[in-house]
Amino acid sequence: MTEKLTLPPFAEQRPHSYERHGYRISDPWHWLKDPRYPVVEDKDVLAYLEAENRWFEQNMADRKPLTEALFKEMKARIKEEDSSVPQKDGDWLYWSKFEEGMQYRQHWRKAVSGGEDQLMLDENVLAEGKEYFRLGSASVSPDGHLLAYSYDDNGSERFEARIKDMTTGELLPDVIPGTLSSLVWSADSTMLLYGLANEQWRTDNARLHVLGTEIAEDVELYHEDDEGYRVGIGLTHSEKYIVISTGDHETSEVRLVPTDDPLAEPILVSARQTGREYEVEEHDGTLYILTNDDHVNFRLATAPVSDPGNWTSLIAGSDDFYLTDVCTFRNFYVTEGRENGLDQVEIRSYDDPSKVERIAFPEASYSAGLDDNPEYDVDKLRLGYASMVMPNTVFDYHLADRSLETLKVQEIPSGYDASQYVTERLMIEARDGTPVPVSLVYRKDTKIDGSAPLHLYSYGAYGYAVPPSFSTTRLSLVDRGFVYAVAHIRGGDDLGRNWYLDGKLTKRTNTFNDFVDVARGLIAKGYTSKGRISASGGSAGGELMGAIVNSDPELWGAVVAHVPFVDVLNTMQDESLPLTPGEWPEWGNPITDKTAFEYIRSYSPYDNVKAQAYPPMLITGGLNDPRVTYWEPAKWTAKLRATKTDDNILLLKTNMGAGHGGKSGRWNALEETAEEFAFILWQMGMAE
Repeated sequence: MTEKLTLPPFAEQRPHSYERHGYRISDPWHWLKDPRYPVVEDKDVLAYLEAENRWFEQNMADRKPLTEALFKEMKARIKEEDSSVPQKDGDWLYWSKFEEGMQYRQHWRKAVSGGEDQLMLDENVLAEGKEYFRLGSASVSPDGHLLAYSYDDNGSERFEARIKDMTTGELLPDVIPGTLSSLVWSADSTMLLYGLANEQWRTDNARLHVLGTEIAEDVELYHEDDEGYRVGIGLTHSEKYIVISTGDHETSEVRLVPTDDPLAEPILVSARQTGREYEVEEHDGTLYILTNDDHVNFRLATAPVSDPGNWTSLIAGSDDFYLTDVCTFRNFYVTEGRENGLDQVEIRSYDDPSKVERIAFPEASYSAGLDDNPEYDVDKLRLGYASMVMPNTVFDYHLADRSLETLKVQEIPSGYDASQYVTERLMIEARDGTPVPVSLVYRKDTKIDGSAPLHLYSYGAYGYAVPPSFSTTRLSLVDRGFVYAVAHIRGGDDLGRNWYLDGKLTKRTNTFNDFVDVARGLIAKGYTSKGRISASGGSAGGELMGAIVNSDPELWGAVVAHVPFVDVLNTMQDESLPLTPGEWPEWGNPITDKTAFEYIRSYSPYDNVKAQAYPPMLITGGLNDPRVTYWEPAKWTAKLRATKTDDNILLLKTNMGAGHGGKSGRWNALEETAEEFAFILWQMGMAE
């Protein structure tokens, strides 16, 4: 039996420092980074992580009944035996489903002409006996006979690709380890394009494999020499061209390769220009190019395939409408975007640019967009829809009569009555006068008099907009009287591309200030009170959590930081790490730029831990995480323990067999959410 800990683990301090730009930076917990990473074998490192895990388990032991109750109610809201809506692609209908009790999906198909259902892939079988499993890319060959798929079984995001014969059920001998890309077929189903992760977990290549040949003989179609760029592989909707794209967080470049001749000389659409992003679709020899070259909110241009760099504007950029996507179909094309922060889907005519049909959705605040639409020649569109009170819904939009057909509404077996909940969208003024949108959901019987607990969530980076969508797990807080709020802070692109730009590089602290100011604004409006707010965020959202507990610790009753990017200054100076060079356009390069160094140092959560009281905190990490390496949450926890002046609980849980997304499998992941909510309720005095 493991001996019970009487005190929390304290990681020893070992002298370590470096000099940069005239500053000497001390980092006495630097030793928690195993120098052999991604192999982690250092006995002292493992001993510390395991001690923290014991401390976590020990402190959560009395919360087991609450955790189990939360898990049970969360699970009861999920339909165990559930299937996606079948979708036609060529001669087949495709769908996926969960069997009762199963952790992972099965993938099925059936011939449109009739016949037996065919099990293509069972993730449960692939995951059997493994602590972690994640399906990566899956792609059926154009002739329908082969399935290429990739999987990760340790959380490191290095995916092994396999090919299955759909007639015999046998695996081909072709095995491609270490992929980090989509899998794209040639038109004749004899070749497969993919990208390999290099030693730094960067995809700097696009490769072509001919079935039946040795992997060592594969042809490199493209190699990217800029270590900050990543290569992606895709397919135009017309399926005429394979798209080989490369870029970072501010610049992109696209090449096209005919699917019927992948060894042809790639067509460079337009050479990279720093700060210009673009992506490409194709229809009948014309390219449709979404770009920010002359407007921050993007425009849509066209160019002939024969002269791909000759761009002519089709839809001008707009201050009011943020153009985010384009998809070409045979007889029309679809643009997606946001207006006043709300998703819009518009159907457009190739022949008449003035003919625009905007799809109307039933609520004032929602999340909506194109769903799975694999076919090119269609008379209806598959759409996904949800709101803070409306469960996930699948529609078919019929173009002929402009009608929405409801195909599926997410079932909640334990029961759900939307009329018992209220959703609101507020604008709260940040300290610089900028109005920040906030989406709220709460029960009708929750008193808005300052007495309610409130949970505040956000992300705020990379231009990712947190949608006002539905969550069954969230109900476990809302039904206990919480107001649940999503702050649409700068750093995301919720209100357009400038909203993102105003939260990156030298404006990064706007993100943290917005979150704090939203919290204070919600207090002022009577939704909650100081100390009655729990907060959570993951990855870059975990960085947000680190910043707000440093700046305004008194506001929070409990904080959960998942895989938090908190050691920003050190990570952005370590060029050997997987993401670092590609992240400089997002955060700045503190190696070469003194101003960037000083600015990052001013907010980096790890570097700004100070002797003060901190709120109760739960921190998570993944030993195999290639995005936010395990030592970031470990070092941060160690420094907090040694520095903070309070007796509030501080817990670190490291998944020793998982990566950035935590545990895999729907029930395992749900258990971790139940643990998080149990921690929050415990610290908010609501554990009974």
